[in-house]
Amino acid sequence: MKLWSLMGNSQQLDGGAMFGNAPRALWSRWIAPDEQNRIPLACRCLLVTGLDGRNVLFETGIGAFFEPAMRERYGVVESRHVLLDSLAEAGLTHEDVDAVVLSHLHFDHAGGLLAPWQEGSPARLLFPNARYLVGADHWQRALAPHPRDRASFIPELHTLLEASGRLELIGEDGHSSLGPAVRFSFSEGHTPGLMLAEVGGVAFCADLIPGAAWVHLPVTMGYDRWPEKLIDEKKQFLDDKMARGVRLFFTHDHACALASVTRDPKGRYTPVDVIERLAGLDA
Repeated sequence: MKLWSLMGNSQQLDGGAMFGNAPRALWSRWIAPDEQNRIPLACRCLLVTGLDGRNVLFETGIGAFFEPAMRERYGVVESRHVLLDSLAEAGLTHEDVDAVVLSHLHFDHAGGLLAPWQEGSPARLLFPNARYLVGADHWQRALAPHPRDRASFIPELHTLLEASGRLELIGEDGHSSLGPAVRFSFSEGHTPGLMLAEVGGVAFCADLIPGAAWVHLPVTMGYDRWPEKLIDEKKQFLDDKMARGVRLFFTHDHACALASVTRDPKGRYTPVDVIERLAGLDA
């Protein structure tokens, strides 16, 4: 089993929104903003090859499904579908993927499921041979989103996923068609039913911990629905991963794909042994 970090389309979003209650004087030391107060963000995916003979992709990033005006609004940098290029660099196409695991269905994590935007063409799913794994509780949120995060969902996506006949909803017991090689747990602080996957000694942190700077316990995003709950969940998550030597995979960190976690002399959680890119790492 081998692990690959695959870059999807990148974004530039407001740093204040991404760092929630942290003041600019603090977070700007961690990630420098541009003249519009935006910080660079990755939409990084984890590819696992040779998982019981299967190629499994964890998330798809934001993709290129937005029409140009919306792409500009949400700070999507590239117009092409970058994830497809990244898959090619790993020797695969989207047709070679056997399963796509989605922590949740916000567009910056699931938009890459869709083919690139073309004027006059309807939305169309990629990965025609893959099962699409989504948490059952989060699926209900996607069907009836709250006004707070309604704009974060792609209206056509749930219909396309259902029509594919390959949608797999994962319950609280975490059982899935991927078997025991992939462990699932769930979080509520960012969005109901956020599904966190662990495979090969690596935990896909999704939006519980978007990047290395968010390992610091008090730091949350303005997009989180329940920040205090998220902090409690993050502490439990980090304590568990630190105790078991499980490394953290970050989807939104522009410079860090993988890191271990430790506690510094003041007791603060700290990322260490940072790896920028995975290219066939043995799990």
